[in-house]
Amino acid sequence: MAAMKPRTGDGPMEVTKEGRSLIMRVPIDGGGRLVVELNAEEAGRLKDCLLGVTNQLAR
Repeated sequence: MAAMKPRTGDGPMEVTKEGRSLIMRVPIDGGGRLVVELNAEEAGRLKDCLLGVTNQLAR
């Protein structure tokens, strides 16, 4: 029987390009990673949303 390795969320948030998609990996509380596949349009909309929220926090 193969040994089970613990899943950890350690490591940086990262985005890589794979084919025509962008793959975003985000460490989450409790271990593991959230993996999201986005196209360029979706990534641009996510960027706009995040900038809007962070600009509000900076005020």
